[in-house]
Amino acid sequence: MDVSFRHASPAELAYALRDARDYTLALFDCFQDAGLDVPARVPRLPIVNPPLWELGHVAWFAEWYILREAPSSHPGAARVASLLDGADHWFDSNTVAHAVRWALDLPATGVLKAYFREVHERVLDKLAHAPHLDAALYPFRLALAHEDMHGEAFAYTLQTLDLEMPQLPPSPSPSSQPSSLPPTTLKEEMHFEGGMLMRGSTPQDGFVFDNEKWAHACEVPAFSIDAALVSNAQYAEFVDDGGYGDARLWTPAGHEWLRQQEQGRAAPPGWQREGGQWQAWRFGRLAVLLPQEPVRHVSLHEAQAYCAWSRRRLPTEAEWEFAALSGHPSLRWGELWEWTGSPFEPYPGFAADAYREYSAPWFGTHQVLRGASFATPLRMRSAKFRNFYLPERSDMFVGFRTCAQ
Repeated sequence: MDVSFRHASPAELAYALRDARDYTLALFDCFQDAGLDVPARVPRLPIVNPPLWELGHVAWFAEWYILREAPSSHPGAARVASLLDGADHWFDSNTVAHAVRWALDLPATGVLKAYFREVHERVLDKLAHAPHLDAALYPFRLALAHEDMHGEAFAYTLQTLDLEMPQLPPSPSPSSQPSSLPPTTLKEEMHFEGGMLMRGSTPQDGFVFDNEKWAHACEVPAFSIDAALVSNAQYAEFVDDGGYGDARLWTPAGHEWLRQQEQGRAAPPGWQREGGQWQAWRFGRLAVLLPQEPVRHVSLHEAQAYCAWSRRRLPTEAEWEFAALSGHPSLRWGELWEWTGSPFEPYPGFAADAYREYSAPWFGTHQVLRGASFATPLRMRSAKFRNFYLPERSDMFVGFRTCAQ
């Protein structure tokens, strides 16, 4: 479905929900085939969830807001009992700490798959009787967005655990093949004179995440920004010039992060040189890094170090949005999520929505990413969407572009 989920009709939402369900199950089968549907066999990493827990959580979330008609994420807010006894005890991410998800007495894989499918079928039946009104469709759109985000998380968990990706997502971005443009195009820079930007969304935008509320005027000074993401070739120049070994290029937080990770590191995680070519692990296979493709799996600190080396900086969140909404024909986004230079903060007048923990707990500690990745369904792509991660994370499908005044 190429239509934005934010405006999707009941029929379009039904198609998208089936698509998301099939994709979630296809990726889960990759974990099951590798024996990782058993939580005890899954590495205990702070950046992944046990896949069996995640499958149950996705179903529980849709059931909570749609079938159980919960007006908020407050425990006990559901008006109807779950189809699965004990579901609240296992799958409420607000009350089940990440570290204990490996030790839960979860039902068997077959039971949770059946629960997942049953929830989806009942969601579709309820959707068939829903009016085409934003208020009525809000919980369905919320559940779809939640599942799509977990689908992408499943994809980068496959990458983290060195498992093969069976196929591209059902709706990859048309611009997700960076090698289709000549290398000279990738170095193009765009200049904007700046001006007034209306950041955020309006009630007329259909579904709106709480951290996008509400639209407000923001003055953006003149700036220049790369038309494309920093490429493997450009990042390799930084690596070969000793950027990883030059402490002057790192912020105090970034240098401390590097020291803790691996003092003296000479390249991004997973990079290795073979016969004069850089290679990296991609979904369990060692692949040659194509020079013109965007560099990925770099942390905020690494992106900032590259910017310091190149005497540039990361774009602010407002600059990125200004450029993305400009309609400039040279601007390319949607290949990878992109680090910005802005911490994740609320817009003026912020108030949490029904999913109270979606944004509020992460203000001040996380950094804003913008755009989308090749693993983001087209229906989720929006120049208004604010993604956010901890600065040290690099397991996502993330890159960056540089900017200057």
